[in-house]
Amino acid sequence: MCFRMKVYPICHRIPERTFKIKGYYFPVCSRCTGIYTGAIIYYILVYFFYVEYDLYLILIAALMMVPTFIDGLTQFLGYRESNNKIRFMTGLLAGFGLGLLVKAFKFFFFR
Repeated sequence: MCFRMKVYPICHRIPERTFKIKGYYFPVCSRCTGIYTGAIIYYILVYFFYVEYDLYLILIAALMMVPTFIDGLTQFLGYRESNNKIRFMTGLLAGFGLGLLVKAFKFFFFR
């Protein structure tokens, strides 16, 4: 598959991999939509609930990003074709984990 596409700084924005509502495409792909949504959900939850950060929680956060990596890598290597629902769900998980890692980093290094 050889095609030219524009390079965007945040996301590739390929129309087939982007959600569309009433004829309008989202500004980012479904995986990035999931990542941003997951991170926002995490920050909303942590605002209302106290989280005790420890190494076990950081390990869980890192493992939450593995499905997104596997999904993206297997698709990139051509082993399978993912769909927008899978991209969104793995992105959601990774976004939640990424939000947790960023907050844990802040907790350990800036306290």
